[in-house]
Amino acid sequence: MIDGVTDLWDKLLGAQPDPPGLLVLLTALAGLLAVAFRPVWRIARNAVTIAHEGGHALIALLTGRRLRGIRLEFDTSGLTLSAGRPTGPGMMFTLLAGYIAPSLVGVLGAWLLGGNRITLLLWLTVVLLLLMLINIRNLFGVLSLLVTGAIVVVVSWYASAQVQAVFAYAGVWFLLFGGVRPVFELQSLRSRGRMPESDADQLAHVTHVPALFWVTVFLVVDIAALVVGAFLLAGQWLPSATT
Repeated sequence: MIDGVTDLWDKLLGAQPDPPGLLVLLTALAGLLAVAFRPVWRIARNAVTIAHEGGHALIALLTGRRLRGIRLEFDTSGLTLSAGRPTGPGMMFTLLAGYIAPSLVGVLGAWLLGGNRITLLLWLTVVLLLLMLINIRNLFGVLSLLVTGAIVVVVSWYASAQVQAVFAYAGVWFLLFGGVRPVFELQSLRSRGRMPESDADQLAHVTHVPALFWVTVFLVVDIAALVVGAFLLAGQWLPSATT
């Protein structure tokens, strides 16, 4: 049993071989196309929503608020409810977290992939999905997390090292690119008066700073995360491209 635990631990924390440079480049293209191609985006956006609502939930807990539940809807929208002061830093940071969470998760993933910790990344994803599942309050949300988690488990346990690499890199690139698009969608809906209670508008109410400022903050953070994440992932490609 001890040997089995040791082997499992080594598998979890061990570094995988460097991926081919072409793999990094092609998965970047796949992630970009998934975000840019509307029919794919409508489905894949669920992953961004999971990260978005997970960001709200995590910061709510870290700032001392009481998490009351998370909902994930079929139209890829979501809602995270927490109890606590309706104003103040806790509420502000909770509202701020949503639109930047997918991109920051992407940066964390890029950092792990930069160290070739592909298996660790996949298993951490499963753990986070399970923790989030505890707080889901609607059927579609439960099904969405179970399906997503099952896919990650199957890939991490049964797939070859190269398939795991493709899956992990494509997922991280998708979060990095996918974190940016919702900010433009947010502002488009706001400009037409179709999203009066958006995170940016609630931040404006809490902080007395215009909502457009917060939309800009979302965009700046997400673009910066994309640049940092791309730099980390490109480090896997550039050495092999120059050898």
